[in-house]
Amino acid sequence: MDNQTSVSEFLLLEFSNIWELRILHFLIFLVLYLAALTGNLLIISAVAFDRHLHTPMYFFLMNLALQDLGQVSVIIPKSMINSLLNTRHITYSGCVAQVLFFIVFAGSDFFLLTVMAYDRCVAICNPLQYEMIMNRTACMRMIASVWGTGFFNGILHTCGTFATTFCSNVVNQFFCEIPQLIKLHCSKVYQAEMVVVFISILAASGCFIYVIVTYVQIFTAVLRIPSVQGQKKAFSTCIPHLVVFSTLVFTCFIAFLRPSSDTTSYMDLVFTIAYSTIPPVLNPVIYSMRNKDIKVSLSKLFGMR
Repeated sequence: MDNQTSVSEFLLLEFSNIWELRILHFLIFLVLYLAALTGNLLIISAVAFDRHLHTPMYFFLMNLALQDLGQVSVIIPKSMINSLLNTRHITYSGCVAQVLFFIVFAGSDFFLLTVMAYDRCVAICNPLQYEMIMNRTACMRMIASVWGTGFFNGILHTCGTFATTFCSNVVNQFFCEIPQLIKLHCSKVYQAEMVVVFISILAASGCFIYVIVTYVQIFTAVLRIPSVQGQKKAFSTCIPHLVVFSTLVFTCFIAFLRPSSDTTSYMDLVFTIAYSTIPPVLNPVIYSMRNKDIKVSLSKLFGMR
């Protein structure tokens, strides 16, 4: 094509030329990043250093914190640096790395939440067989499958996105987001990435349906518990997970399936921030707010009564 160019770098979304607004953007992202960093590191530390939390549920929760930490670290610091230096540049290899690792962490996050739903289902519906089913070997295999699937998914999306030549290097988003990169393809026929996206949507839909069916079984079993205190305890471990999973699913679906446009609106930016940065910030709060074990572990860790 006549307008086909070789792209060596990309230009990310420019928030403003006004210094005060760039500082405001920097501070907002700094607060989000520090909140995600602090919350997830606290969960990782609590689970790692307290032997009482060496159970499947907290093992999965620690891996979720690692994934959330990686997800925000891939995209937020670069955006903060660009704001301070008043630049929009990101190298081609840097953009490839952002796409790869963001999809790896975000996809693994999604698959892990599905595994955590299975863990809760076994714990509540088959409590007598829980230790036999969720043994150490089974948990390690599940985590290996989660991370392996996440890396495979990331490699597929990265190869599909960068397989063709770009006719522009202006990315209308604060990081290298796949839907924005696809708009820059010289050819409107990008079957490779569309096939990968379709497969990912099918996988996500399957996970979502599985989680819904699983929670129907969980809630049915919980309502059969004669003790009100037992019901509250069961709900306290399930409701946070369901809230986190539902938030991630709906924000991702809206962000990736919304109608395409040549310019980025404020709503596009809001949805992108919602699925890329808000879950890693909220997950530690949701999971630890009513979790007595983590509170006790953190109190011991910091020497508090």
